[in-house]
Amino acid sequence: MSASAKQNSIIADPSLAKDGHLKIDWVRAHMPVLNRIRDRFEKEQPFKGLKVAISLHLEAKTAYLAKVVQAGGADVTITGSNPLSTQDDVCAALVEDGITVFAKYNPSPEEYKQLLIHTLETKPDLIIDDGGDLVTILHSERQDLLAQVRGGAEETTTGILRLKAMEKEGQLKFPMVAVNDAFCKYLFDNRYGTGQSVWDGINRTTNLVVAGKTVVVVGYGWCGKGVAMRAKGLGANVIVTEIDAIKAVEAYMDGFAVMPMVEAAKVGDYFVTVTGNRDVIRGEHYDVMKDGAILSNAGHFDVEVNKPELEARSVSKRTVRRNIEEYELKDGRKVYVLAEGRLVNLAAGDGHPAEIMDMTFALQAMSLKYVNDRYKEIGSKVVNVPYELDEQVARFKLESLGIGIDALTDEQKAYLDSWVEH
Repeated sequence: MSASAKQNSIIADPSLAKDGHLKIDWVRAHMPVLNRIRDRFEKEQPFKGLKVAISLHLEAKTAYLAKVVQAGGADVTITGSNPLSTQDDVCAALVEDGITVFAKYNPSPEEYKQLLIHTLETKPDLIIDDGGDLVTILHSERQDLLAQVRGGAEETTTGILRLKAMEKEGQLKFPMVAVNDAFCKYLFDNRYGTGQSVWDGINRTTNLVVAGKTVVVVGYGWCGKGVAMRAKGLGANVIVTEIDAIKAVEAYMDGFAVMPMVEAAKVGDYFVTVTGNRDVIRGEHYDVMKDGAILSNAGHFDVEVNKPELEARSVSKRTVRRNIEEYELKDGRKVYVLAEGRLVNLAAGDGHPAEIMDMTFALQAMSLKYVNDRYKEIGSKVVNVPYELDEQVARFKLESLGIGIDALTDEQKAYLDSWVEH
């Protein structure tokens, strides 16, 4: 164990490390792409002598990413990106493995922010962010720590929106790779990962049947597509609400009902928000909801379900089951909110399957190396993951599955490159 990691870390309970190691061992056995990158990093040492700060949902799969970055020579510090998704046993295991951890389950808002600041005070050269919290703090109240940062990678849609707003205003001071926009992220992580893990979280929390119920999916981006697809597979009637006409047509042609939220609110049994925006379920919707409606959020921040407006309409609030808050409205109807309106798949579950995060975290690791190798030439802007890295992750995934694909012949390549009539 690293003495400095043990001395400097802030975690809930070091005695939980044994259980954390078991969790990390399990996901490592199901992350062959990341294992392959770890082997490469151990030989090449791309981060030797560098400090890396990571802010992600701190559970076992994230822990293994941190260990892969550490295997590349980095001095790694990690914190959580959501108060309710941190797993204390995993934190304890990482400390034993020489990684500095500033994270614990369910800290107060003030303590949560301070843990982020502690992470940045290690003066990192590179960062991996989720939702843009580290970058935002660096560019606002802790600009004294900016100079050393070479760049980093961002995990989520929400974080990329924040980064692009900073870039547009000329405020971004170092390059960030938009991992969320990579094919191997949104096609698989956002669709299949979110689709499965959201329903894992809802089902384990409520222990109620989905078949025959009406599910309202708020937002039909790649995450919404996955949530709707899995709801249909569970036997639900699915309604999609959207603000984008093209996505609304897509949802309709995928076989789902499409209507405004104020109409969907009248008939929904389950609601899942996946928009990245605020107040998509709010007062006017609570006013018409059925008794027993269940609300959940799968967006990064807990602002999609407007809880203050729900509380203002309620005469009582109580926790009726772990991660389920019951709001009794003035007319006697009851509405339930899962996981305090935070990410239901992580705050009330274990997040995406390991095989899915294998691809996403492989992109993170490779993007971190990419930005470290080229941060001077990239400049202070948001850049996409290079296609060759994206494709490499896909090829590693296929190889791990024992699947082969075809390659173009020289004649086929020449045909595609020619404009002359054949």
